Order: sequence, then structure tokens, then C-alpha cells
Amino acid sequence: MKAQNGMYIDGAWRPAAGTGYIDVVNPVDEQVIGRVPAGTAEDVDAAVRAARAALPSWAATPPAERAARLAALRDALTARKDEIAGTVTAELGSPLPFSQAVHVSMPIAVAASYAELAATHLFEEQVGNSTVLQEPVGVVGAITPWNYPLHQIVAKVAPALAAGCTVVLKPAEDTPLTAQLFAEAVHEAGVPAGVFNLVTGLGPVAGQALAEHPGVDLVSFTGSTAVGRSIAATAGAAIKTVALELGGKSANVILPSADLARAVHVGVANVMSNSGQTCSAWTRMLVHRERYDEAVALAATAAAKYGERIGPVVNAKQRERVRGYIAQGVAEGARLVAGGPEAPRERGYYISPTVFADVTPEMTIAQEEIFGPVLSLLPYEDEEDALRIANGTVYGLAGAVWAGEVAEAVAFARRMDTGQVDINGGRFNPLAPFGGYKQSGVGRELGAHGLAEYLQTKSLQF
Repeated sequence: MKAQNGMYIDGAWRPAAGTGYIDVVNPVDEQVIGRVPAGTAEDVDAAVRAARAALPSWAATPPAERAARLAALRDALTARKDEIAGTVTAELGSPLPFSQAVHVSMPIAVAASYAELAATHLFEEQVGNSTVLQEPVGVVGAITPWNYPLHQIVAKVAPALAAGCTVVLKPAEDTPLTAQLFAEAVHEAGVPAGVFNLVTGLGPVAGQALAEHPGVDLVSFTGSTAVGRSIAATAGAAIKTVALELGGKSANVILPSADLARAVHVGVANVMSNSGQTCSAWTRMLVHRERYDEAVALAATAAAKYGERIGPVVNAKQRERVRGYIAQGVAEGARLVAGGPEAPRERGYYISPTVFADVTPEMTIAQEEIFGPVLSLLPYEDEEDALRIANGTVYGLAGAVWAGEVAEAVAFARRMDTGQVDINGGRFNPLAPFGGYKQSGVGRELGAHGLAEYLQTKSLQF
């Protein structure tokens, strides 16, 4: 695609206020593939003003019409699916089949779910002698990451529009071209001017200006816990609503009765997909000590098969971060059974699929989010020990449990301090709420729970 040389504000592409640009780099070959404007506080202000001006009309638009615009957006994204997949592959490095199957198909399904929810949600109900109204929060500042560039946008913008909110989006600087394609699809869908606005730019500049802007009523952010903490402090000082989807260090608990080979193979695939750049990835595999050595051998063999199948990480900084964690794992006494910190290719930001054995719960690689294709195997003595290890981090975003009987897995999952648990390899559900416990965030995305984040309640007494 050809990068837009401007910001999408008030229904049109307009020149940026400043002259700065951001180079977009293909992580496969390290070549510049495009440039986008580096937005400033002035650009953010113009976008927020446009969103504020459009809010009364869009909030008053009947839900059925908002649903129709979202259905049109779904269709526009579907029509552009090949272009979007190619763009995600170019700026994120994701292999094209994965871009097609996940990076495009998943957000289209989410957009479709919000088109239906906008049409069917009960925005008004009678409770005794009161009429209870659910109304839009207002102007939403959406700040999205690079790891799932279209999905993260749709997961914020679609429910916000369904609720009657208007939006200013600041996408990650590594993957802005996908965001520009989304803006074009919004325009094609006939969403009124000012309802959706796009400002590209750096997080500490455009992102910070958006989080601080007094015209923004809700900040929805996905990214690191450290940045989320800063945004929450900024928003809290202004008594502003926040929705935060932050880091994770999810446990994949394999109980003794489970099909070990299947659990290990699916677990390795989960960590290696998207080059490990998934906040909900099951990066800690917990196996009973009696079957631990068998699991280690299975995981090492499975990971080695991904060497030519996964793409690079997003940029040089991320590559060095992941390599640093691998080196730290070795230094702290973990045993490498696959991969390692050495660069597997001369060009590109590649990391070898890496598996550590003999990992103990207090090690850095078992506690901190790495965000790369790195898996740690931890042995446990009994179910209580497994639960202690699974819950023994500051995070609580996702996880998995495997057992011979579903009821056994569910009983364990109910005791996990985490927002979402896959049972015996459960499939993605775009209607199920997604979000974290503890330092993994505040609020939920997807489905009716995701819609509720963008609504506020008013009651009329009679």
C-alpha cells in the first residue's frame, strides 16, 4: 500500500501540523517500506476537537444505524483483506498465512460481533419505577500496540462506535500502515466525519498528548504494564475513565491425567505463534515432576520445527530485549534445550525458538514478560504446588489447563487468578470477555463486556 501523508481527521486526510516523520521498517529485511507523519499535540488537539464536535450527533444516532455502519465497516475490511494481510506482513513481519488466518480474520469476526451487538443491546430498560439508560462515555482516546495491529484497533474502535462514542486513535509507531488502511475502511463504510480520527506518532509525544487531553473522556490502552501505570496516573488525576489491557506471564498447567503430547505441542505452538509477541501467550509450562523429562524432550523437538516457520520480532530493540532475557535465563541457571540468544539469520530481527528447562518460579524468565518465542518449563510436585506457581506472578491475563476430564481442568481453572483460561485447548471466542487480574489490566474487551466499557449509566425515576 501507499502510505498516507497526513492524518485522518474530521472525515478527511489533512497535512500534519509538524514536519516530522516516522520510518516504517520491514523486520524481515530491515528495509524502510514507508513513512508516516509524526503527530504532535497540535494534531491530537485537532482530532479531539473533531471527535467532540461529532459526539452529540453520533450519540443520538439510533443503535440500528450505528450497527449498519459497523456492518459496512466489516464489509470494507473483508473487501480489503488481502491488502491488509500483505501490509501486516510487511510492517510486522508475520508470515503471510498467519496474517491472513489471524491478523485479518480475527478482527473481521470482532467487527461483525459488534455490528450485531449494536443492533441487539438493551440500551434502555425499566427497573421498578425507573428507566435506566446506557449512554456513551464520550470521546475515546484509543492507544494500540503493534503485536496485533488490526485486531487491537477493532477491539477498541468497534465497541466504542457501537456505544455511540467518538474516537481518536493513536496506533503503534511500528505498524501505522495497517491503521491507515483501517481509516480508509471507516471512510468507505460511511461513518460520519469526526466520529473516527487517526493520528500517527510516537507514544511519548502523540500518545501522551492524547492521554492528557481534557477533551478525552476515556483512555483505552493496550501495551506494557509500565506505560499503563503512567497512563492510569495521568487519567486518574483528571478523574478520567481508563481501560487497560497490559502484560501477561500466563501459565499452561498440564495435570497428570492430560494427554501430554497434545498439551505440549499445542502449548509450544501457542508461544511460537506471532513470534511470541502475544500478551496472553502461555509462556510458562507447568508439568508434574514424574512426566517432566518427557515434556522437556517433546517441547524441545516441537520448538525446533518452528525455526523456519515463524517471522522476526518487530524491531531491533525488541530483538535485543528478548536476547537479553535469554542470556539472563542462562546466567540464572536455567538449561537451554532449544534455541538460544545467537542470531539465526544475518538479516532481519529473528530470534530462534527457545525452550528452557530446569526453570524455578523465582527466575526472571519465569516472572517477567519477555514478548518473544521463549518458553519456560517448570516442574511441580502436586496440584497445590502447581496452583502456587501458576498464581505466583504479578500478572493474571490468561492461562490454560489440560486434564483427562474437563471437570478436573475446570476445577483447577476456577482457582487460577487470571482473566481467561483455555480448557484442553479451547478455541478463541470473539464474544467472550478478555482482560486481566492484578497488574494485567483494568476492564474487559470483546463481546457485551467490551461494549460496557464504553457506556455509562443514567437512571430516571418516575
